[in-house]
Amino acid sequence: MEIRRSLSMHASPRRSPFEVLRRLSESGLIAPDTTPEEPVARLEERVAGLLGKPKALFFPSGTMAQQTALRVHAETSGRRAFAGHPQTHLQVWENQGYSAVHGLRFHPVGDRNALMGLPQLRAVGEPLAAVVFELPQRDLGGVLPAWEDLREQTRWVREQGAAAHCDGARLWEAQTGYEASLAQVADLFDTVYVSLYKGLEGARGAVLAGDEVTIAHAAVWRQRLGGAIADAWPLAVLGLLGLDEVLPRMAEFRDHARALAKAINDDGFARTHPVVPQTPMFHVHLPMSPADAERAAQALAEETGVKLLLYTRSNPDPGRCSFEVGVGIGALELSPREVAELIRGLPSRV
Repeated sequence: MEIRRSLSMHASPRRSPFEVLRRLSESGLIAPDTTPEEPVARLEERVAGLLGKPKALFFPSGTMAQQTALRVHAETSGRRAFAGHPQTHLQVWENQGYSAVHGLRFHPVGDRNALMGLPQLRAVGEPLAAVVFELPQRDLGGVLPAWEDLREQTRWVREQGAAAHCDGARLWEAQTGYEASLAQVADLFDTVYVSLYKGLEGARGAVLAGDEVTIAHAAVWRQRLGGAIADAWPLAVLGLLGLDEVLPRMAEFRDHARALAKAINDDGFARTHPVVPQTPMFHVHLPMSPADAERAAQALAEETGVKLLLYTRSNPDPGRCSFEVGVGIGALELSPREVAELIRGLPSRV
């Protein structure tokens, strides 16, 4: 089955091995005398500058970057607990690596279906090493806390002697939801992790940014965890290419997400959350069971080469489900009207 167009960023044809190698070879970022270390150093310096942080460090994965940040904050503070939203990536997707590898304890804060707030944070009784803030909150539909709420929460965290850490896997997209620069957003946090492969459409890789002492400490743990790889340059080059070509288009992606959501909601068959996306990400809620929706989406992909979704998310109502939309370059090829019509036609393909 050939996927020619995709509403799912993770299934974009741009991510095929052939396309990745083509983009890498045509990037113009590698010269005959380029050493393996140069692209990585250039990337680290670039990200540190964008985020307004003194230092940044490349990691082969976001999972390693975030667990390293929490381990460093724990060792610095002498505390073993951290807090975050119940649906934080560290808890849901990483098989509790923070505990198995680093001996840390997690406090889920607040309702799993609502944004984390200061009253819920204050209810955590144990002294914390860090609090993780995911921007945007992926599993809630790409929503963001209000700017003043975020400032108040991070200020309170620091007043308690804990570090404020930003899970910025999609920070490049999140910035479009605030009237603030990337550096102004990052300034609220002691450490910030950003992904190179999600919104920037790279292959893999991540960068952790913070002050010089914290990042030097993180480099020790990167070595211990096997992340100081000698040949990270292809990932770094693709990250640099994403910063050059994709990052400047984030507001365009957000606007297209809003147009898609409006068309879906106006059609009336499905609905989106949020109704008006804050970032280039939102969820589509379908009046279909997860199994039927995935079967229909598979049939659509086989017939038309259009991939609407990677997987569905269950709902307390077994006759309903949802799926995630993350708008990037590939999704621009799908018009709002076409997307609404394809979604409405899903039941006919079951």
